[in-house]
Amino acid sequence: MKTSKLVALAGASVLSLSAGAFAHAQPGRAVDVLIKGGTVYDGGQGAGVTADVAISGGKVVFVGDAAKAKITATTSIDAKGKIVAPGFIDPHTHYFEDLSSTDADTRRNLAAAMQGVTTVFVGSDGRAAPEVKDTFAKLEQNGVGTNVATYVGFGTLRQRVLGDSDRAPNAAELEQMKGMVAKAMCEGALGLSTGLFYPPQSYAKTEEVIALAKEAAKRGGTYDSHIRDESSYTIGLKGAVQEVFDIGRGAGIPVHIGHIKALGVDVQGQAGEIIKMVEAAQASGLKVTADQYPWAASGTGLSAALLPRWAQVDGEAAMLKRLSDPTLGPKIRAEMAENMRRRGGPDSLLLTRTPVDEAKGKTLAQIAKAWDVDPIEAAVRLLQRGDAGVASFNQSEDDIKAFMRQPWVMTSSDGSEGHPRKYASFAEKYAKYVKAEKTVSMADFVHRSTGLTADTFGLTGRGYLKPGYYADVVVLDPATYAPKATYVQPELLSVGAEQVLVNGKFVVRDGKPTDALPGAGVLHAPTAGSCN
Repeated sequence: MKTSKLVALAGASVLSLSAGAFAHAQPGRAVDVLIKGGTVYDGGQGAGVTADVAISGGKVVFVGDAAKAKITATTSIDAKGKIVAPGFIDPHTHYFEDLSSTDADTRRNLAAAMQGVTTVFVGSDGRAAPEVKDTFAKLEQNGVGTNVATYVGFGTLRQRVLGDSDRAPNAAELEQMKGMVAKAMCEGALGLSTGLFYPPQSYAKTEEVIALAKEAAKRGGTYDSHIRDESSYTIGLKGAVQEVFDIGRGAGIPVHIGHIKALGVDVQGQAGEIIKMVEAAQASGLKVTADQYPWAASGTGLSAALLPRWAQVDGEAAMLKRLSDPTLGPKIRAEMAENMRRRGGPDSLLLTRTPVDEAKGKTLAQIAKAWDVDPIEAAVRLLQRGDAGVASFNQSEDDIKAFMRQPWVMTSSDGSEGHPRKYASFAEKYAKYVKAEKTVSMADFVHRSTGLTADTFGLTGRGYLKPGYYADVVVLDPATYAPKATYVQPELLSVGAEQVLVNGKFVVRDGKPTDALPGAGVLHAPTAGSCN
């Protein structure tokens, strides 16, 4: 692919597309692919209807009765008894490392594609460079399996300018960061992403974030945040949600809460109150949305879960020195114990990635018992060996379902290594919450995985099965579409997404991955005149 194709598939060129921009396939026309007789959910909120979907030149050209229109095809797919939907859009992932790998198989992004995900957002939690144009050019040059859009990351900017220090930027430093946001937005970033829970972003005051969010707002972007506190670590869940609203109002920007949840024993049961806060903010005129992954366990680092933020100032070496300090060490351990309590205790922390092989797959309680030490000392030993990843079981099913039912909450994965959410979030949501428990309907599941996400972030030309839209399509077998990944075996590919097309090319054919790398950069078009 050439760079010109990247631009043609995204950015301002995308904005010229609409449902009526391409005529329906002419009677008797031959098309590239015809998906026949499936139950089509077009990405909107309507019920599924039996229809055929025709694809040519990488776009949907017809939805209806192909036989009546006398449409023929080079490739025909019998989708009778199957679900046909737009390819799913994942608005919160950590797939960038896979997509930028030197290994072509890794760049196929099968963890996403085998679930029916055709577009992923990277740069979540404030981790994304401002060089969007260069980044996407490299991705396209190498080829990727799924489409990709990106934020510009507050954490990346702050680290470049301030390092890991706990201080506010001076006027010149703030201007430097604002310039980076403007550059990224003008090159196609979706908006500004933050991870205010994590150092060094956690050291920033609200006013600093507002200053940078204003630059994204000027160019039509969105403010997306892993909020400062999903639990009771600092300002509390309610305080952190209120901070998102304050940033949105202060910057004049739509806001999006990443992987919305009530994390830990102190805030479980607060979903209803958070929902009321969001609805009140929406009623006041603020645009508020959120995404959610369908798992009771979050995934994070052991350091992020247990260490106080002050102990992490200036990076890992400084943190390890403090842990060994006779005065500071006991204080850190006491705060770690409190953080472990709020997450549900050592039995709730499953070690999924660790420098100590014998600890992987065990809870912190189990490895502490094996080492004959208390759980906090076991955690310190792991941190001294290079941290660890944990699946932290900290959410209630009632809260998960309450958030999931909201019309402003879309599906996401927060896909990262060591957690089944990377390989199975969309399949898990369908299998558990649509098929088994009927928490949401099939139409809701599709809409909140496609059209809602596209509409929220301005992905014109994607998210729907309509003539003129890019042919990102998934054909699911409702009887077999299911996750295989588990907390113990998190890297198993999902099954039941029988056909997956990205820009009209099969990345999954008859349930098996292909070698195709047809993904493209999806660039957000900045507000007209904002980048002159």
